[in-house]
Amino acid sequence: MSVLLKKVTSSPKKIVSSVEVRNDSRLLSERRSVREYEEQYGILRAQALTPCESLGLLEKMLGEL
Repeated sequence: MSVLLKKVTSSPKKIVSSVEVRNDSRLLSERRSVREYEEQYGILRAQALTPCESLGLLEKMLGEL
């Protein structure tokens, strides 16, 4: 699954972020919502494989077929 989270604007009083997942996109302006998505995105990024690790996993799975 592909997830894209980007800050559209950020100032001391206003944070606006865009979240895109598959065919759904949202514009978030509530600070709490933005923080929750940032935390979730950070967890996903920390758990994701690097491109090299992904290739290795795919090659291993292909070898097991």
